[in-house]
Amino acid sequence: MPTRVLIPSGVLCLGFDREALARGVAMKPDLIAIDGGSTDSGPWSLGAGQSKYARSVTKSEWRELMLARAEAGVPLVIGTAGTCGADACVDWMFDITQELATELGQSVKVARLYSGQPAARITQALAAGRVKPLTPAPEISSDRLDQMTNIVALAGAEQIQAALNTGADIIIAGRTTDTAIIAALPLMRGDHAGAAWHGAKVAECGALCSTNPTSGVILVDFDETGFTVEPLATGASCTPHSVSAHMLYENSDPFILYEPGGHLDVTETRYLALDARRTRATGSRWVPGRYTVKLEGARAAGFQTTLIAVLRDAHYVANAQAWADKLHGFLDALIAKRMGLDPASYDLDFRLIGVNAALGAMENRSAAPVEVGVLLIITAQTQALAAEIGKLANPHLLHYPLTENEELPTFAFPYSPAQSDRGALYEFALNHVLELDDPMSAFRLTVTEVSP
Repeated sequence: MPTRVLIPSGVLCLGFDREALARGVAMKPDLIAIDGGSTDSGPWSLGAGQSKYARSVTKSEWRELMLARAEAGVPLVIGTAGTCGADACVDWMFDITQELATELGQSVKVARLYSGQPAARITQALAAGRVKPLTPAPEISSDRLDQMTNIVALAGAEQIQAALNTGADIIIAGRTTDTAIIAALPLMRGDHAGAAWHGAKVAECGALCSTNPTSGVILVDFDETGFTVEPLATGASCTPHSVSAHMLYENSDPFILYEPGGHLDVTETRYLALDARRTRATGSRWVPGRYTVKLEGARAAGFQTTLIAVLRDAHYVANAQAWADKLHGFLDALIAKRMGLDPASYDLDFRLIGVNAALGAMENRSAAPVEVGVLLIITAQTQALAAEIGKLANPHLLHYPLTENEELPTFAFPYSPAQSDRGALYEFALNHVLELDDPMSAFRLTVTEVSP
């Protein structure tokens, strides 16, 4: 019998087709698996240990999946809970699960897999030569590790299998590889290892591997020679093209994918359309290797205050970059004179929205916008200092002239006050792998019986 895994969506809170989900439950899956996050939105979530998604939306979608799990009678697994998979986010997701169990009248066994790493553990492993850099990777030391607010290791299939072996109804996992929560069960049941990892890679983002990417729900059957993938939304198809193309997604090599304990090689994989909706893949290879888990860490890198002004005068719109450059120099001189600060102790970053806000100096397209938004991002060592610099800059962002012999201009602030304190700025500070002899040695597993 094949191992059947139902994937409701590429990530919890992205939404899914309810009718397609019901169709999937009726097809009797062995497991329901969904991702809970990624690093796509930057380091804030990991640094702060908070989800970027609304709790109300998380609870609403998780309610539907808990109901689907109860109807199907199979485990429900979420990986990288709370966007980043920090221990605090696992607990946050567990609190939501407890609330829903009471509201739905469900008695469930919940396994929590924690991926958080104490700095002391990584420092010890670094000294023992068990921490190796990826490319690119920042320099790390004991002091820099101590500065990190959260460090997580990406769990693989073995850690998810340990959670499944507890007999849990629901598994809330910290940081995992996107594929591990899908590949774990077919691997545990003896299905083809290459197919398990490849099918999991194809399915990690839900229906993104289909002709209707926003529909969310797909079903993957794993067996002893390959896997078959099928979208469950009406009118969607998984074609050889859409399935094979997913190896390009977030992957530097379209034929090789590294996971804990080895790598997937799809060089010899063959894709066959079984019908208008389903595609089957065979020939994928799993190549065992050293057991390493990827490390991610974030640390506070200052505090930020932002201001926004809008230029609409054609003269200033046409010369926005020159105006911003001149104002930057003026503010540096004024900050040194009035506040006694060296430019090395803070940072002023002007982003011209409508000109080069996304790519900066790399922008190679030009146009003539009607207006230009000027976003000033101030970064300093404390929030109080960033806010003080913002207040100094405020009147000049509203009235600073391009030349000395013209009338004093007045620009527009889109809201009042124009200044917003953003709080801590986080940066990624780890891109390394940790070598393990025992896959569970860097992870914790807690099992709780939850009743109404």
